[in-house]
Amino acid sequence: MLMTKMIVSPIGESDYNELLRQAVAVIDQARASIALHANSTISAAHWNLGQLLHERKLESKHGSGVVNRLSSDLKQRFPDMGVSPRNLWDMKRFYLRYVNADENLRQAVAVLPWGHNLLILNKNLSDDQALFYAIEVLSKGWSRDMLLHAVKGDYYGNLMATPQSNNFNKTLPAPVADYANEVFRSRYNLGFLGAREPMKELKLERRLVKKITRFIMELGKGFTFIGNQHILPFNGKDYKVDMLFFHRGLHRMIAIDLKVGEFKPEYVGKMNFYLTLLDRMEKAPDEEASIGLILCAEKDHLDVQVALQDVNKPIGVAEYQYLLPKEQILQIVSSELKKSDK
Repeated sequence: MLMTKMIVSPIGESDYNELLRQAVAVIDQARASIALHANSTISAAHWNLGQLLHERKLESKHGSGVVNRLSSDLKQRFPDMGVSPRNLWDMKRFYLRYVNADENLRQAVAVLPWGHNLLILNKNLSDDQALFYAIEVLSKGWSRDMLLHAVKGDYYGNLMATPQSNNFNKTLPAPVADYANEVFRSRYNLGFLGAREPMKELKLERRLVKKITRFIMELGKGFTFIGNQHILPFNGKDYKVDMLFFHRGLHRMIAIDLKVGEFKPEYVGKMNFYLTLLDRMEKAPDEEASIGLILCAEKDHLDVQVALQDVNKPIGVAEYQYLLPKEQILQIVSSELKKSDK
């Protein structure tokens, strides 16, 4: 109470009481449906509280006393809700950041956990960047730490700067090629593996299988896991596909070949052979021709283009990363290659 008496308020007592009443109403309304729509409901409360502070023209320089008092009173009624003065000012920043943003961006951030939203807010990202990371969090279940690593490693910038490396436009009908280019990316984030040391291909594959649900989330919607080290017996020999999937939308099998090092042209010939065997031996009559994806630690787009130039099977080449700086990834790859040469 002593703190309250010392506050020099820029608004009258009745106006403050009305502000407090509206803030309480916002939180009460949010709590009524919080069990069904936790994140979106909390974000709505944060949005509306931020809007209240903005409409009351409360600024940190002149309105800190009011916000401190509001925080104290709200804490008494909602002790388990984060309504510290700092959080209230963050709510105002949240409102101002997105009030004039594109509807798609507003809808995306509205269902993010508050900690994720604060991270995006504090990084001063563009609308395109914020939307990209929000969608990644929602579609792949990124934790706040994973989001932080992605932003610090400029996952968005690296992905946008890396061209698609495939021959889909030449080997698939135009509408299917466009869809395939949407399904497959030029780079994949395997940070969910939690790897802090180099892994050989088989170990990498086993880690992916162990966390296959997260890997499928990273690949995107529509993928169903068939198996790893999938055997294709032919001419008295057993050939093994590292990982085999089926994509419901494309209605095709997807063969993935994992490589710990940089892309080499000979990988295309191997994948082309696997796809021929898959289509000859396992493709159902109502299924379309299989697609291959070669996952490497690094690729040169020109090398991939030349390697795929005369290949008639649909094959894509993509990079993966552990959310480490590129220089550190190169050190890991170099170390792994030296070990495999011994």
